[in-house]
Amino acid sequence: MARHIIKKLFPGMDRLRGHRALAPLGPRLRSPDLWHLNRRSVAGAFAVGLFVAFLPLPMQMLIAGAIAILVRVNLPISVLLVWISNPVTMPPMLYTAYSLGRKLLDEEPREFSTEVTWEWFATEMLTVWKPLVTGSLVLGVAAGLAGYLLVRGLWRLNVIQRVRHRRILARRRREREAELREVFAERLSGSGESGNGDGPAEAGEENARPSGTDPRKPDRDSGPRSRR
Repeated sequence: MARHIIKKLFPGMDRLRGHRALAPLGPRLRSPDLWHLNRRSVAGAFAVGLFVAFLPLPMQMLIAGAIAILVRVNLPISVLLVWISNPVTMPPMLYTAYSLGRKLLDEEPREFSTEVTWEWFATEMLTVWKPLVTGSLVLGVAAGLAGYLLVRGLWRLNVIQRVRHRRILARRRREREAELREVFAERLSGSGESGNGDGPAEAGEENARPSGTDPRKPDRDSGPRSRR
């Protein structure tokens, strides 16, 4: 059940094999360990993807794919989760990371503007890189750890629910079988009693005949007497 949910959440996993952003990873993408959908692999992939999503770096897909190969977790989920940081969400994510890093490093506030361009990464980021990277690492670790624990917990909860459901079905099946056995036993006992009910009546008729008479011969006294 959990695997079906993951496939619905990430419908384009199979198409990532030939994505050009992952081309530098080469034949390592063919490893079956990177495509498994089990609790450890999926939880680790959430940790990798969410951590990389907060890094203020370009080529996040390639970075997430390389880390997924290194720690042997689900590669497509790791890569797809980095799209949490996109041109719409990246400016507020970077500003939050910068504000957190500035407070942690106890630095004075300065003007901070974000633009998702190569020029911004080459110029503006160099002036605020220390608080920005510090805040990004803290947020990335927190998000990755939260994602890892959340997936592990939900996966375990799903397994427990499946086991309970199977036990309920098994108990209902046993109860139904017991009811059927009781009904079958009642029918058998009822048919036995009805079959044995003719025995006493026949025995009574035989006992009513005089002793020494043959039941196969007709009783002469019972017929009409002839006139003389």
